[in-house]
Amino acid sequence: MGNSLQEQLLKAGLVDEQKLKQARSDKRKKGKAAPKGAAHVDPAREQARRAQAEKAKRDRELNRQHQEATRRKALDNELRELIHAHRLSRDGGEVAFNFTDGSTLKRLYLRREQQQQVVDGNLAVVRQDTFYELIPAAIAERVAARQPERIIVFNKPGTESGEDDDYAEFKVPDDLMW
Repeated sequence: MGNSLQEQLLKAGLVDEQKLKQARSDKRKKGKAAPKGAAHVDPAREQARRAQAEKAKRDRELNRQHQEATRRKALDNELRELIHAHRLSRDGGEVAFNFTDGSTLKRLYLRREQQQQVVDGNLAVVRQDTFYELIPAAIAERVAARQPERIIVFNKPGTESGEDDDYAEFKVPDDLMW
């Protein structure tokens, strides 16, 4: 009673030992080949795999955005410290220096030598949060390389077009202020 069907067929003489081994081998090979065949695709499993791939893609994008925001914040802090460390004092400024920030007209009071240095391109006016600071030209170039939108006034020497200027014969008085 405890004999398997294969053993019963062997005792009855309907199969020989060779066919029995062949049947066991075929059964074992078929059992191993079934998972690899992937003939049957589970739709729930495929949907879960797609959802996981989309979530991974979304996570990578969010991570990239977070890293970009962190990088921008670090750059802003670095430039803020650079400007703060090299800003020049405007105390005792008696000359009004007018400039535009976008479409807004702004005014800083500078000393005469500072105003001349801004005109000559040795100093620059930069935006620091909601304030304006006066910094040396070398620092202004470093700031302009990283965030050019912070530079408000930076007259670079040698940018005047001498012979191409239509108004070259008309000299502007030194004491003209707008």
